[in-house]
Amino acid sequence: MLEHAGHQVIAYCRTNWDVNSYHGLRRLSLAKRTVWASDTRQEILRLLQQEKPDLVHVHNTFVMVSPSIYSACCEAKVPVVQTLHNYRLLCPAATFFRDGKVCEECTISLSRGIKHACYHRSYSASAVVALMLASHRLRDTWKNEVSCFVALTQFARDKFVEGGLPGEKIFVKPNFVDPDPDPGARTGDGEYALFVGRLSPEKGVKTILAAWKRLRVPIRMLIVGGGPEQRELEAQVARDGLSNIRFQGQLPRDQTLAAIKKAQFVIIPSEWYETFCMAIVEAFACSKAVICSRMGAMQELVADGRTGLHFTPGDPDDLAQKVEWAWNHPEEVRDMGTAARQEYESKYTARSNYPILMEIYKRAANAA
Repeated sequence: MLEHAGHQVIAYCRTNWDVNSYHGLRRLSLAKRTVWASDTRQEILRLLQQEKPDLVHVHNTFVMVSPSIYSACCEAKVPVVQTLHNYRLLCPAATFFRDGKVCEECTISLSRGIKHACYHRSYSASAVVALMLASHRLRDTWKNEVSCFVALTQFARDKFVEGGLPGEKIFVKPNFVDPDPDPGARTGDGEYALFVGRLSPEKGVKTILAAWKRLRVPIRMLIVGGGPEQRELEAQVARDGLSNIRFQGQLPRDQTLAAIKKAQFVIIPSEWYETFCMAIVEAFACSKAVICSRMGAMQELVADGRTGLHFTPGDPDDLAQKVEWAWNHPEEVRDMGTAARQEYESKYTARSNYPILMEIYKRAANAA
């Protein structure tokens, strides 16, 4: 988007697959670099001195980059914008989710995350993440070395303010879908209900399976995505004889969008605080209504009764009722899909996103 608008963009990327090269005693240096990666800081500083950018936009520093790069930007007197894609600055697991439910204990004390081994179910790894967060809170890294933050929704912004980030520096800018998938002229009412997303506990797919056992009418359900729960979920579907549910696996973007276009509606049953949820906006772009959990950013993105329906998180009875209603009222759901497309066109295109980003960049430059 930035390049299309005529800006020069220089990308600096590190892959976390490099973590796999750290073995034995070398793992200790990995823990150190999580807190402060001196090599990355020097690389960034040289890049800044060579290219002299107007601004640095940071998306993720964990693990290989580390927050040390903010110090480099500060030394080079280059303003920094940080997008808050998850809750890592407040929660070692980055999800506010533990043992099947929302957990915000680490906003009280990071030691809770170590006690519960929240990061990768490892006490030592959780301690490293907690140390990184505590160290940079102590030196006020995020307060003093980041010019502006980008929160993806108002809900997420409120959570970060509650967690101690400076509210005057946090601005709301959603993600966007580009290129436009163009739903075209709608033919028919859709062939199935659809879930798109990662198959992991916080995504709430087990609630879909439980709801399907309660349906009084046969409705096809297509599940697109992969993840750690896939085998368990497939086994449960076979065990319960849920022949109307089919797992499609992870699909390329074009095939995922094609699956969305053929659905009657999309179900997002997440049980954690989604910071945004691209699947909702992709459904909107394809003129599809969304049935989602009444929590977090989801209820902010989906207007109940206008662009979709809300149900009580983790409640299969409520979900089954909403699914049956939506399936039996195709005209109303089609109208919701039309409203969803209008929502996409007004808020979630590259064209609508660009001026918001430019205003944030302007604020960051003025604050430097």
